[in-house]
Amino acid sequence: MFEKSRFNPKTGVVDFWHEFRKPNPYRIPILIVSTLPLALMFYWLSNETVYKDPERPRITYITTFDPTRTDAQIAASNLENQEVKEMREEAQQALEERKRELYKALGAAAGMDVDEIDERGRAARAAEEAAERARQDELMGRTGDAADDAPAESDAP
Repeated sequence: MFEKSRFNPKTGVVDFWHEFRKPNPYRIPILIVSTLPLALMFYWLSNETVYKDPERPRITYITTFDPTRTDAQIAASNLENQEVKEMREEAQQALEERKRELYKALGAAAGMDVDEIDERGRAARAAEEAAERARQDELMGRTGDAADDAPAESDAP
């Protein structure tokens, strides 16, 4: 295959053999040093560490509720949680209203038109609530009248 090609390795091997057979005291050390990089590369490439596949995890379900609960117990728990949620929301709203009153007093003392600022704030909060409601309606797939009839988030159980 390579005999008629200019890339014939036979002539290179024959030339190497003629040079290697000449009596030279450095021929063995030169051969060792020449083959050392290739030997190191082969050693590095052949040092492959193969790890076995990890054992499949055993799933343990963590339950926070008694799995034998009845529907009535679940409904009672949901109602209790809803009441706690509503109390937290009322406390948060009261805190926000208290902050608004303090800022109104501070603004009035500084000579600002606090009624105009309050109206802009209420309009901004109403726009944010409408945008959030529209986003939730879109996520739930409600449109038109169905979105208007949907209970508010605080009205839901």
